[in-house]
Amino acid sequence: MPIKKNKTRAALIALLALGSAAAWPGVASAETVLRIGMTAADIPRTLGQPDQGFEGNRFTGLTMYDGLTGWDLSSADKPSVVIPGLATEWKVDDADKTKWTFKLRPGVTFHDGSPFNADAVVWNVEKVLKQDAPQFDASQVGVTASRMPTLASAKKIDDMTVELTTKEPDSFLPINLTNLFMASPTKWQHFYEKAEGVDAKAKSQAAWTAFAKDAAGTGPWKMAGFTPRERLELVKNASYWDKARVPKVDKMVLLPMPEANARTAALLSGQVDWVEAPAPDALPELKQRGFKLYANEQPHVWPWQFSRVEGSPWNDIRVRKAANLCVDREGLKDGLLAGLMVPATGTFEPGHPWRGKPTFEIKYDKAAAQKLMQEAGFGPNKKLTVKTQTSASGSGQMQPLPMNEYLQQALAECYFDVQLDVIEWNTLFTNWRRGAKDPSANGSSATNVTYAAMDPFFALVRFLQSGMAPPVSNNWGFINNPKFDELVKKARQTFDPAARDAALAELHAASVDDAAFLYVAHDVGPRAISPKVTGVVQPKSWFIDFSLVSLTP
Repeated sequence: MPIKKNKTRAALIALLALGSAAAWPGVASAETVLRIGMTAADIPRTLGQPDQGFEGNRFTGLTMYDGLTGWDLSSADKPSVVIPGLATEWKVDDADKTKWTFKLRPGVTFHDGSPFNADAVVWNVEKVLKQDAPQFDASQVGVTASRMPTLASAKKIDDMTVELTTKEPDSFLPINLTNLFMASPTKWQHFYEKAEGVDAKAKSQAAWTAFAKDAAGTGPWKMAGFTPRERLELVKNASYWDKARVPKVDKMVLLPMPEANARTAALLSGQVDWVEAPAPDALPELKQRGFKLYANEQPHVWPWQFSRVEGSPWNDIRVRKAANLCVDREGLKDGLLAGLMVPATGTFEPGHPWRGKPTFEIKYDKAAAQKLMQEAGFGPNKKLTVKTQTSASGSGQMQPLPMNEYLQQALAECYFDVQLDVIEWNTLFTNWRRGAKDPSANGSSATNVTYAAMDPFFALVRFLQSGMAPPVSNNWGFINNPKFDELVKKARQTFDPAARDAALAELHAASVDDAAFLYVAHDVGPRAISPKVTGVVQPKSWFIDFSLVSLTP
C-alpha cells in the first residue's frame, strides 16, 4: 500500500509540476504542428524550382523561398495581384524596353545566414539560363524557363541593383518573375566543394541533390526534415524579413495523399489537420463533424487542350465547338462535385478585364452539338474516336478521373467515343511540356492539364502563341494561328495597363471564338480543415499563405 501511495503522490507532483511549468514565464509551451494532406503523390522538389505544377509552388516554393516579385494572398475578396518580394521596385527602360532595373530589398538573409544581394539574383537566373554556369541545372529549366521565356540575362549594377534583359519587349516580366525562386548560392557552393569527382557537371548534380535534402532559401519556412514520397517537415523562420508573415505555427508537415477518399479519411481520423480537395460526397459528414470547408473561385481552368497537329480530329472547328456545347457544366457542378466548381465559358468569365466579347457562346446545347457533329460527318452509327491523357490526381486537377468519366458519358451523346489514358500526375505534367508530337502523348489528341490564369502569359500566351510550342513552353497542341500571334505581340509590347488589358481581351475573345480548348470548370480550391486551425485566408488564387494560420492545441 505505501508503494502505491508514493507512486500516486509522485504522479500528482509530476502533474502539478507540469502545470506550474506551463504557467511560468519563459518556459516553452507545446510545439504547434500543422499537418496537411496534399493531392500530390510525392513531395514536390525542394531545391528551389518545384515540380508537381503549382501545387509544388504552393508547398515547397512559396514556403521556403521568395521571388523578386510575389503575390498578395492576404484577402479572400480581392483578386491576388503582384506585389514586391525580394525586389522593392522595378522599372523598364524608357529608351530600351528590353531592359529592366530591379532594386533589391536590403537586410535579407538566406536560411544559412548568407546575404541576399545582386550576386545571388544573377546566380539564380543563370542556374536556369546559362548552360556553362557551374550551377546550371537542366532539371530545373523545364519548370522555370518555360514560365518566363523572354528573360535572357541578368547583370549586377551594384549590391542592391540588378538589370534584367529580355529577348524582346515584354510587359509581362514582373509577373513571370514570381516563378523564379531564390536559392542560396553559398549553401550550394558548400555542397559543390564537398562533392566527389573531377567532372564539373557531375559535381553540380551532386550539389543540387545534396541541396534538395538541406535547402536554404529566404522564405518564411525552413526545411527541418525530408523523406521522399512520405513527408516534408518545415519550421518557422523566426527571422523572416516580413515580420507580418513570420509563421504563427511552429512546424508544418506536408504529406502526399493523392487519393481523395484517403485524404478525407485521414482528416476524419485526426491523422491530419487539413486536406486539399476533399472527396465531394463526404462534405455532409465533414460539416456535421465540425470541420471547416473553404472554397473561393480561382483564376484557374480545368480544360481539355486540343492537339492541332496534322491528322488531329480537333482540327475541325465544328468538332471543337460541338464538344464545348455537349457538356452540362451545371449538372457536373450540382451532381458530381457537390457545388465545388464554377462552370467555365472561357478562360475568363464576364466582368473580368481580359474577357472581351466572344461571339461563340459556350453553354449546354446538345441539339446544336449533335448538328455540328453531323455536319462534320459523324452520327449515331459513325462515332469520332478521341483520346485524352489525364491523371489520377494532382495540383489543381480537382477530381480528374470522375470528371473525365462524366465527360466521356456526356460526349458519347454527341457521337464521340472518348478513350482515357490515365497516368501519374507528374508524368502528365512532364508530357505536357513535350507536346502532342512526342511519343509520350501515347496517341492522345487532347491533354487534361489544368492551368493557372493569374497572369497573361500563364492564362493565354503560353498556349496560343505559335512560338510557345514545345520545348519552349506549353502550346502542347502546336496551335499556329497568325491572329493569335499578332495579338500576343500587341499585348506584350503594350506597357500601358489599360491598353494592354484591351489587347488581352481581344486575344481571349478570339480564342473562345476558335474553341481553342474544351472549357469545363474553374476550380474553387476546396479545403477541409480542422476547427483547431484558425486564421485561414482562402484567396482568389491558386496559392495560399500558410504563415497566417494559427493552431490551438
